[in-house]
Amino acid sequence: MVSPTPAFTDEIAANGGSSVLQCFQCGTCTAGCPSGKNTAYRIRKLMRAAQLGLKDETVNTEDLWQCTTCYTCAERCPRDVQIVEVITALRNIAVAEGKMYDGHRKVAANLVKVGHTVDNNDKIKALRKELGLPENPPTVMDNASAKADFDKILELTGFGRLVS
Repeated sequence: MVSPTPAFTDEIAANGGSSVLQCFQCGTCTAGCPSGKNTAYRIRKLMRAAQLGLKDETVNTEDLWQCTTCYTCAERCPRDVQIVEVITALRNIAVAEGKMYDGHRKVAANLVKVGHTVDNNDKIKALRKELGLPENPPTVMDNASAKADFDKILELTGFGRLVS
């Protein structure tokens, strides 16, 4: 038996997804979703579960992590539901409960480690050199002071604890 959490929509709204209840299940989001064209991802289904207060089903599904945040759904929504903000709110709730898709966790861990979502490995360094670029981009990878500042931000926000 599924157990709804009646205050779940309030929690979603408090995390930035206040338009979740505006959705009237027309399916326009799912019809236009690039992720849904190649996967079993159905944004409409996820939105409905959220509206019904099905918190466990919503924050524990891999579907939550299939959204690429391209905003196609929000641009097409006839009710102006801010779907990406709802997805982000749901993800924030999930992460606060220690749930994160492995791929996202790896990207986030790399951000903590090197200050970038993608490490600058030897292959990338060689390609940059071949293109006449410095091995490291002019970002935190090449600026110890900027990396220290970035690390402070991660520490103050608790980001590192979320992905460890």
